[in-house]
Amino acid sequence: MEYLQTEKASLVIVGGGVFGNATAYYYTKNNPGKKVIVLERNELCNAATSRAAAMITKVRAKTEFIPLAQETYQAITEMESILKESLGIKKVGILHVAASEEKAKELDDLVKIAAGYNERAAYISADLARNMVPWLDTTSVSNMAFMPDEAYCDPYLLGTFFARCAKLAGAEYRLGTEVTDLISDQTTIRGVVTSKGTIYADAVVIASGAWAPVLAKKAGINLSLAPVRSQYWITEKNELFPENSPMVVLPDVNAYLRPEHGALLFGIREKKSMAVSPDDIPSDISGFPFSKDRGVSDLSEVIDRLAVFFPRIYDIGLKYYIAGFSAYTPDNYLSMGSTPFMHNLYFATGCAGAGIAVCGGVGKAFAALAAGNKNPYDFSSFNIHRFGNIDPFGEKWLQRCATARSLKNSG
Repeated sequence: MEYLQTEKASLVIVGGGVFGNATAYYYTKNNPGKKVIVLERNELCNAATSRAAAMITKVRAKTEFIPLAQETYQAITEMESILKESLGIKKVGILHVAASEEKAKELDDLVKIAAGYNERAAYISADLARNMVPWLDTTSVSNMAFMPDEAYCDPYLLGTFFARCAKLAGAEYRLGTEVTDLISDQTTIRGVVTSKGTIYADAVVIASGAWAPVLAKKAGINLSLAPVRSQYWITEKNELFPENSPMVVLPDVNAYLRPEHGALLFGIREKKSMAVSPDDIPSDISGFPFSKDRGVSDLSEVIDRLAVFFPRIYDIGLKYYIAGFSAYTPDNYLSMGSTPFMHNLYFATGCAGAGIAVCGGVGKAFAALAAGNKNPYDFSSFNIHRFGNIDPFGEKWLQRCATARSLKNSG
């Protein structure tokens, strides 16, 4: 095959979503003059990033995520200064609600975790909670804690802020360019083959989300993640949903909710999540049939439990349905890092539904690794080989990951 061009770069990043753009941002900032090329076969942030609910949650039971999310807030402040624009994040705080003894104990643990990371958290009364969240029925609630410094954002804007800052620092973006193969000499990645030529590179970071296992396979790597559907709804506007109302997490019903321009955005972890083999996902998911009934059947399975806390859900109209693929694992931890079997190859993948929150730390980590430096964070829990020899395209693996999302009840 004859390629259109051949060139050399210090770093090639495959994927123009929030992970890829964050990596480009940190790399260009810390390695001035180095050539960075970001390859995206469609438009920037057009898949999982733009479809995210975008809760930038810092305080989590999985404490390994916390420093990564804290870095996201730092990055937003830095980028707003660089671009002299506001990202418009909504720092409304988050209300964690517990209605069972088990979840009350988990909430106690979460409040202690917050204190350990210097994040504000306080138990609040039912009266105060109802004043803050008019739609919330607290009759069955045993305990609630409010964390005022949590926020949400427009995920597309966040992803493009990273890209714009990276471009200002010298990163090159190639849209409409698909990576079709990896160039290697058995133990080391030397570059990529694209639809528009070959690019040799000192390091390659794969940040292509749910599609990453397809490219990993070309390097002989069975990447431990699976594309699992995430879905949420946005209601009609109503005075029950003030824009300054906090986000709410209801772990007893595996649901999260947040304001959305006078409406309410809410998502559930349905009883049977849908997983799809990575090689069965089209490059453009805009027309992908995520749900024939816009998720109504999945919602109907849990709506009675959700209505215990949100009684008006039965008569509030649903205006929008949004679905996309997140890259999940059986333990709901991230799946990312490097592999001892192929040098100079890095996987910024496996977001486990937390991609927007942790993107700052992820970008900082992979920028360091790609430059040959030490990872500033502990990624041992995210090891891509921790599940042993798996088939990322096999039905057994896909269902393990789908079940993990169904059972996830936090963050």
